[in-house]
Amino acid sequence: MKEYLSPTPLLNFTHPAIQKLLKTQQWQHLSTFDALKSIYDFVKDKVKFGYSSNDTLSASHVLKMGYGQCNTKGTLLMALLRAVNIPCRLQGFTISNNLKKGVIPNWILWLAPKAIIHSWVEVYINEQWLELEGYIIDRYYLSAVQTRFKNHTGPFVGYGIATPCIQSPDNEFNGGNTYIQRDSIIKSLGYFNDPDSFHPLFSNLTGIKKCLYKYLLRHIINLNIKRLRRPV
Repeated sequence: MKEYLSPTPLLNFTHPAIQKLLKTQQWQHLSTFDALKSIYDFVKDKVKFGYSSNDTLSASHVLKMGYGQCNTKGTLLMALLRAVNIPCRLQGFTISNNLKKGVIPNWILWLAPKAIIHSWVEVYINEQWLELEGYIIDRYYLSAVQTRFKNHTGPFVGYGIATPCIQSPDNEFNGGNTYIQRDSIIKSLGYFNDPDSFHPLFSNLTGIKKCLYKYLLRHIINLNIKRLRRPV
């Protein structure tokens, strides 16, 4: 399990900011299950859903920013889990950008690739690997989307969510797998010990589109997310 517990440049849980958080939260003094649940809930709800500048941010950077999407929130989750000796790995995917409709303005969505890079975190507990994806969308944003679509029934795809039921998604950790975007996944890209070995192999954007996203487009998207959080 050493390869699933070690720090890396991205999983930098020895960073003073993360060590301070660990001391405040006292996760290392909880049972494995309780620590896992508390860390999961922290990353899900205290770190807001939003678009980071790129996928290769360190865990301490994500914590400082206070927001992220699947890949960057996953990096923080993995770092915190390893900091309390809970083994974890990453599974990479391609995912359809159809789930971005509503959260990303249509004119920006048109510029995006049809399939984008996605990942979730897997933890080893009770002699089995659990799949954790539900941490991506925080409960405040989810609540706003649920209110907006309170009469929707059946599968829901959009606003950063792809789930069989928007009113009752399987995103709360209670000892099993959690999901919030799984229904838009196209294919698996395999398992990786850490994000450091995954992200150099795959990228959503290159060249001018990458620069436009980093310095302009993601700020427009995040403003839209902020607007969506307001009660309808």
